[in-house]
Amino acid sequence: MVTRVLGQYIRGFLMGASDVVPGVSGGTVALILGIYSELINTIGTGSKALVRLVKGDPKGFIEGLKAVNWLFLIPLLAGVFSAVLILASLIETLLHDHPESMAGLFFGLVIGSMVVAKGLLKAPNQTHLIIALVVGTLTFFLLGFQSGPVADPGAAALIVSGALAVCALILPGISGSFILLMIGMYSAVLNAVDERIISDIALVGIGAIVGLALFSQLLNHVLDTYHDTVMALLIGLMLGSLRVLWPWPNGVGIIEPEEIIDGTGIGLPNGAPAVLPIVLAVGSAIAVVVISALGQPKSEAPSPKTVNA
Repeated sequence: MVTRVLGQYIRGFLMGASDVVPGVSGGTVALILGIYSELINTIGTGSKALVRLVKGDPKGFIEGLKAVNWLFLIPLLAGVFSAVLILASLIETLLHDHPESMAGLFFGLVIGSMVVAKGLLKAPNQTHLIIALVVGTLTFFLLGFQSGPVADPGAAALIVSGALAVCALILPGISGSFILLMIGMYSAVLNAVDERIISDIALVGIGAIVGLALFSQLLNHVLDTYHDTVMALLIGLMLGSLRVLWPWPNGVGIIEPEEIIDGTGIGLPNGAPAVLPIVLAVGSAIAVVVISALGQPKSEAPSPKTVNA
């Protein structure tokens, strides 16, 4: 029993560590570790209970909670939260002190995640390529209207952020922190965790719970029915998002809001150190692909068909 719980805690820690930075998603790590199907089942059972509560059925809610595999879920969540709490301060410091290098690291992580997501396509064809390119182009231009990270988000923004970020637990290939980056909330949420701003953390948590209740059943169905199309869309989103991860002029889109001049500007090094960001980008991309290739079990498939919806 102790060994099982400890092993699950370690798995959760690895998932949490992956979701602190916009690279490999928690869902992808779960896939690599061989617990993806069980995770999706557990999320489906828990979200079904939440839906019953929203519908005003407290008895059904309690019965639904009893059906959740808590021995699987509790140590996993403990590991995830531990990783976030331990790593948030380090990541925030690095973002502030070395924005170009961290942008290069994140850039490579997302490139590697795109390769991993492409490998999850069951029957890739030209249509998927077109979808990815169209979505990537649209995302690239839409992000051009983004001025930078949100400096002082309100309660609604924090709740919506939690609801969207939790989708990364269900969709392999895209991380929660990547979603936060795209909507300009990464720095704000990271700061809330680092500074232990309980009210903001609670609002993000409420959003995550609401997101699970509202989106998990839908996302499970869509991923099951249109798996390759969904993966092509995710690849396109990641492709377009590289705009906000470009390291120059100053690590656009990821450093502290008050230091942003042009949150979506794209330039050249122009005398700024370029070697380290490039090395980090190449190294992190290769690391993501290699780890995914070595770690993914042959028996695990990225399909949530076993969800009890």
